[in-house]
Amino acid sequence: MKLMSILVVVTGLILLYFVDAAFKLDIFSAELFIHSLIRFVTGFFILGIGVFYAHLIRFKISIYIVLALVLADDIWDYFRHVDSFSPEIMLHSIYMLLWGALTGYVIIRQFKSEASD
Repeated sequence: MKLMSILVVVTGLILLYFVDAAFKLDIFSAELFIHSLIRFVTGFFILGIGVFYAHLIRFKISIYIVLALVLADDIWDYFRHVDSFSPEIMLHSIYMLLWGALTGYVIIRQFKSEASD
């Protein structure tokens, strides 16, 4: 099972490289790195662990929470005069959210199965 979590992370990083290359995004800029980190962590904890693994949060409520966090980040960018509202950034954000959810689910599942052994 540990191989599966490593495979998800490595495959996600490879696909992230191709997504960034296709959209010509600089992942190492401070703005995009913060956006990516917020989306990944949100997907990891809220969707991956809270919804899909532990079933602590209903899916509909989690979508509202994710949308609120993403909207708050975009409003904060608007007030700081950062233009992050483009289709490329949105698709990149969706990818980071989904990759975070998959990674969170696989890693917590692997962690719980090792703890029960």
